[in-house]
Amino acid sequence: MKNNLGRNIPEGKRVFISSKEYLHHERHLIPSKIKSEKVRFFASLEEAFLDCKIQSGMTLSFHHHLRSGDFVINQICNLLEQYKIQGISLAPSSIFPEYNIASLINSGSINNIHTSYLNGPASEAIAKGLLKGNLIMQTHGGRARAIESGELKIDVAFLACPTVDHMGNGSGAYGKSACGALGYGMSDLMYAKKVILVTDNLVDKLDSYQFDHGYVDGVVKVDSIGDPSGIVSGTTRITKDPVGLKIASDSAKLIEELGLLKNGMSMQTGAGGISLAVADAVKKAMIRKNIKGDFASGGITGYHVDMLKHNLFAKLYDVQCFDLLAVESFRNNKNHVGISASRYANPYEKDPIVDKLDVVILGATEIDTSFNVNVTTDSFGKIIGGSGGHADTANGAFVTIITSALSKARIPIIKNAVTTITTPGEDIDVLVTERGIAINPKRTDLLDLLVNSKLTILKIDQLLELSHKICGVPKTPENTDKVIGYVEYRDGSIIDSLYQSR
Repeated sequence: MKNNLGRNIPEGKRVFISSKEYLHHERHLIPSKIKSEKVRFFASLEEAFLDCKIQSGMTLSFHHHLRSGDFVINQICNLLEQYKIQGISLAPSSIFPEYNIASLINSGSINNIHTSYLNGPASEAIAKGLLKGNLIMQTHGGRARAIESGELKIDVAFLACPTVDHMGNGSGAYGKSACGALGYGMSDLMYAKKVILVTDNLVDKLDSYQFDHGYVDGVVKVDSIGDPSGIVSGTTRITKDPVGLKIASDSAKLIEELGLLKNGMSMQTGAGGISLAVADAVKKAMIRKNIKGDFASGGITGYHVDMLKHNLFAKLYDVQCFDLLAVESFRNNKNHVGISASRYANPYEKDPIVDKLDVVILGATEIDTSFNVNVTTDSFGKIIGGSGGHADTANGAFVTIITSALSKARIPIIKNAVTTITTPGEDIDVLVTERGIAINPKRTDLLDLLVNSKLTILKIDQLLELSHKICGVPKTPENTDKVIGYVEYRDGSIIDSLYQSR
């Protein structure tokens, strides 16, 4: 069985073959925009906004590398409100609670949203059915695919950029608001009809940059593009919780027993406490066995940087920095390589990084007995996140491992059916909990390797029964039948719907 790009994958991993996919697979994409005219420098963000002649029906995009500290998206939202512009589609790569979007949903200024992650007041407004149009929850790779194929047409991209030079080139590596890699803004830069870079650090010349001036229409210098305390995700720390440490230890042992701990290995882990504990346990095993890996990828933290410094991996492929150590490494280490979201996870890119992963460690809000995973909503249907790179990496990696405590706040994470499917079960291979490990029965190759394992290998139904004995059987919440949004898989197919809360 093979995936879209012809890579050998085990039976049971998700594969899509359709006329639509062949269209993208052959790279029949809209041409990226290369301009020859000189970049224009605006005196204010309002001047640039007015020059773009924004009107009803347009789509505006932003990246989320400044995360909770982003000032740019809020300033544009304020201008939309000030000029009473209605009927806008918004396409930020992620939406955080601090973004001033909810009031514009209420007023009808924003009536469609495409994003990969959504939390806070905007999600609450949408849950009430206040968004007049559609909410489309995409993956990071799926967003890049949609933009580059012309499926998601962006009229104006307002891209926060920590440093810009007088030619209009931009970098995230320098300046008081340095945030490192700018991978989620690359498709917007190259394919939006108009691109405005917003910076708080204008310099004469950049010797290296991620945003090429050839794609840029205008530059605006403002006092601040973001609050430095919100630009990074905070101090990422390995969990000290005994349950989390048990899960991490068993995950590392599992990786070793499956033969994935080897020279040339590739790995991705998240920035959560358990994921970092897995990375730390793998690091110790690599040192003990003198293993030299090929690369680690994804959102990069100081723990990944430390592994690079110790030559445990030859390269880091970074689409987004998650802490200041990662930002510093990105700036100074040539083996810490910034990549675009398309290079990272676009399923129709020639050779995306996620398809080269040996193993990925992911989390779950819920997982069901068919191994479907939910990280989009809680068990009551409230939107609390989104796929991001979850479905991309799960589909691309040779082995996809979900790590989670068996229950959270005395609510079992295993369900007969998840509230919302974010990542389909055919892309999930293993669930590791503190009480045992479940292998997707479709992965008979992994089960064969674990016949003599000393790890506690159980069926997922057994773990479900165990969680019910501990926590009781939870009630199944009910939502209305009004659809308020859709969950889009990385290839563009709709795999689930989101419903208005009661």
